[in-house]
Amino acid sequence: MRISIIGTGYVGLVTGACLAAKGHDVVCVDIDPARVAALNAARSPIFEAGLDELLRQHVGRRLTATTSLAEAVLQSDVTFIAVGTPFDGTAIDLSYVLGAARQIGDALRSKRGYHLVVVKSTVVPGTTDSAVVPALEQASGKRAGLDFGVGMNPEFLSEGEAVHDFMSPDRIVLGGIDARSVGRLEEVYRPFPDAPRLRVNTRTAEMIKYASNALLATLVSFTNELANLGSALGGIDTSEVMRGVHVSQYFRGCNEEGLPPITSFLRAGCGFGGSCLPKDVNALIAHGQGVGQEMPLLKAVMRTNQEQPARVVGLLEKHWPELRDVRVAVLGLSFKPGTNDGRESPAFPIIRALSDRGAVLNAYDPAAVAEARAALGGVAVNFCDSLGAALDDAEAVVVVTPWEQFRDVPAVLSRRTPQPVFVDCRRAYDKHCVGRYEGIGL
Repeated sequence: MRISIIGTGYVGLVTGACLAAKGHDVVCVDIDPARVAALNAARSPIFEAGLDELLRQHVGRRLTATTSLAEAVLQSDVTFIAVGTPFDGTAIDLSYVLGAARQIGDALRSKRGYHLVVVKSTVVPGTTDSAVVPALEQASGKRAGLDFGVGMNPEFLSEGEAVHDFMSPDRIVLGGIDARSVGRLEEVYRPFPDAPRLRVNTRTAEMIKYASNALLATLVSFTNELANLGSALGGIDTSEVMRGVHVSQYFRGCNEEGLPPITSFLRAGCGFGGSCLPKDVNALIAHGQGVGQEMPLLKAVMRTNQEQPARVVGLLEKHWPELRDVRVAVLGLSFKPGTNDGRESPAFPIIRALSDRGAVLNAYDPAAVAEARAALGGVAVNFCDSLGAALDDAEAVVVVTPWEQFRDVPAVLSRRTPQPVFVDCRRAYDKHCVGRYEGIGL
C-alpha cells in the first residue's frame, strides 16, 4: 500500500520506517528541507534504538522523504497526520494538526478516487470528528465518508523503545468514522496478524490513548502518595510495600479473556462496596490526616465512588424526567455476586435515591434480601422472593449486582411490549442485548 506520513518526529518517522519494513511504500513529509535531505541520505534526525538500521535498509527503496505534501498525498492511498500537539497549560495546540488537515484537503480537491486520512497525533476526544473532518471537508470541497475516509490510530510508543513497540504491538486501535475507513486502516496493519485489534469510532480511539496514559500517571501518583505516608509514619519501606502488592494474584496469570485479573477493576460501574475497600481506604485517609499527611488522591477515589450511584438515577431520568410512580425493579443487593454481604453495597444509595424520587420499587437478590431489608429500614421498597415477581410489570430494570441468575433477564425483557428500560450498572451485558439499554460509561 502507498502511505504518506505528515511529520517526521519520533512518532511519524518511526511509523514510516516500520511500515516500510513491513512492505508498504512510504513517503514522509516535512517542511524542513535539511531534515528531508538527511532522511533521504538515511541519516536519522532523532535517536531511536533500531531506527538507523531501518533507514539504511529501506531509504531509497520503500521509504523516501519530501517537502511536498500535495505530491505525497496525490501519490498515496493513505495519509497519516503525525505532527505535534503541544499543551499550553489550558488546551492542546491543534494548529499543526489542522494546518496539515487543510493542506491534505487542498490536495484531495484535485484527487480522484478514495483516500483515507488518519490522525496519528494525540488529540483529545472529539477532535477528529469536530475539528479535523470539517477542516478536510472545507479545504477539499468533498464529503467525509463519501469521497474520502477518516481514521484515528493512536500510537503507544515509548521513546527509546519506539521501534520495538511498533514492530511488536500489544494492541492496534483502529478508529474510523465508518466501516470503510476502519477497513482501509485494517489493510495498513495486515502485516501485523498477531496483534490484538480494537475496532472503534474515532472518539473512542482518542480516549483509549488518554485513558492509557492517565492510568499510568495515576499509578505513579498513587504509589508516591503511599510513599509520602510511609515516610511520615516511619519504619516503612514503600519499595517493599509495593513488592507485596506486585505479587498479588490480580497481577498474575490470565482470566477467561486472556487478560490479567486486575482488569476486572478497570471496568465502568456504579462504584465499589463491601467490607474492605471503603473501610480501608477511608481508614488510610484518616490515618494520614492524623500525622499531617493529606491523601488527596485517595480522597478523590472515595468522592468519585460516593457520586457514582447518582449516575444510575441519571440514566433513568433520560427516559422519565419525573420518576414518581415509575415501576423499577432493582436486581442484586449484595455488593458483589456470590455473597450475601450487603455492606456498602451501591444498591442501597441507588434504592434510596429512587425512593426519594417517588419510584415504585421492587428489589430482589438470590442471597441478600434479609441484609438489604435491615439496611434499608424505612425505605419504601418491596422485597420480592423471586426474580419473576421482581420483574412483574416493571417499566425499568436496574441490574446492580450481576448474579448468574440474572443472565437471561435481557431475553425476558426483549419479549415484552413495550420493552422496559434496562440499566446495566456493571456493564456485564452486551449493549445490544435489549432495545432500550443504558449502561454506565456508554
